[in-house]
Amino acid sequence: MFSGIVQTVGTVVRLERDGDNLHLTLKADIAPALHIDQSVAHNGVCLTVVALDPAQGTYTVTAIRETLEKSNLGLLKEGDLVNLERSMRMDALLDGHIVQGHVDTTGVCKSVEFADGSWYYTFEYNAPEHLRQAGYVTVEKGSVAVNGVSLTVVNSKPDSFQVAIIPYTHEHTNFHRIETGTRVNLEFDIIGKYVARLLGTGRVER
Repeated sequence: MFSGIVQTVGTVVRLERDGDNLHLTLKADIAPALHIDQSVAHNGVCLTVVALDPAQGTYTVTAIRETLEKSNLGLLKEGDLVNLERSMRMDALLDGHIVQGHVDTTGVCKSVEFADGSWYYTFEYNAPEHLRQAGYVTVEKGSVAVNGVSLTVVNSKPDSFQVAIIPYTHEHTNFHRIETGTRVNLEFDIIGKYVARLLGTGRVER
């Protein structure tokens, strides 16, 4: 479980394919505090630490095919920045919103607008009717996780939305590298999914 409050940014230093799996090695300032089997959110995707190299300040996680198909992790290159968040403590303040680390789909940045000190990002995503009925939607002033960052939705539409980014978030996450055409990970609000299911509309077709 996560809160969508990114703690730091890691740099991809190595990518290794192993069948359908992808081993990602990252250098990050949180690496010395990690341990094997710990969960860390990577651009909003919960992955398990499988190897550590304290001397290099790096650690390794593995993404399977399902994860690569549902997220942007398969598009990463060496040198890319990844938003990182360690799992939330049960006695910690929930500064963002409830984020599971299970990415629902990806979206594409359609525009970035500078607004005299902040930025407005517009994202579009594919929203078939059966997914909308299952709660894979945004609502005005609701919450959404974009690359693992907990954000408030503005200008919510059936297949797009905007978020406003303050300077701190822009600087301390990989948002400053997001531009028109960048693909991002999206996790919709879990509460909305439960409501859709309880109302009898949350049936995802396979």
